[in-house]
Amino acid sequence: MRVLVVEDERLLADAIAEWLRDEAHAVDLAHDGASALERAGVNDYDVVVLDRDLPAVHGDDVCRELVAAGAAARVLMLTAAAEVTDRVAGLGLGADDYLTKPFAFPELAARVLALGRRSRPAAPPVLRRAGITLDPARREVFRDGRYVPLAPKEFAVLTELLRADGAVVSSEQLLEKAWDEHADPFTGAVRLTVLKLRRKLADPPVIETVKGAGYRIP
Repeated sequence: MRVLVVEDERLLADAIAEWLRDEAHAVDLAHDGASALERAGVNDYDVVVLDRDLPAVHGDDVCRELVAAGAAARVLMLTAAAEVTDRVAGLGLGADDYLTKPFAFPELAARVLALGRRSRPAAPPVLRRAGITLDPARREVFRDGRYVPLAPKEFAVLTELLRADGAVVSSEQLLEKAWDEHADPFTGAVRLTVLKLRRKLADPPVIETVKGAGYRIP
C-alpha cells in the first residue's frame, strides 16, 4: 500500500516509515501540514498516518481538507492526548482511527493494514490464486504449499497482482503502490522485481507479461 506519514518529530517519523517499509508498504514523509496536503494532492494514498499536533497547519485542518477534497485515503490520527473527548473530536473531524502516543509499532502497522483494506474494494484477508497463497497480516507467501521468502518490494508487487484478480496491472500502478515518491519510473525497478518474483515462485511460470500493458496472474 501507499502510505503518507505526517509527523513533525523527525526521529519518530523516520522510525514509523522504516517499520512500515519493512511491512512492504511504500511510504512518503511530510513534517508539516502544508507539505502533507501538497503530497496528498499529487499522490494516491491508501492511508495517511497523521499527527494531530502539527505546527503551522494543524493536523485537524489537514484532516478536514482531506475529507473535504474527497480523498480516498483513510486517516489514522496520532496524538499525545489520551482523553476520550480528544478521541471523539478527532473522529468527528473525519479521521477513521485514532492512536495515542506512545504506541507499539506492531499495533500501528496492524491498524494501517486494516485501514488500507477499507480504502479499496473489499478483498479477502488471505489472497489465493494460481496455487499462490498470500497472507498480508502474517507476511507469508506459499506456492503449492511451499513457503516462498520474499523481500518487501516483491511482497508488495505480488500483493497488487493478486488483488487484481486476473486483471492486468500496469508498471505505473505497481510503481505507485510499491515504491515511494522518490522512485524513478525509468529505472526498470518493476521489471527487475517481477523477474525476481518469477524466479522465487518457480515453475510453472505464473506471472504473465502483457506487452504494452503490464503484468497479470491469470
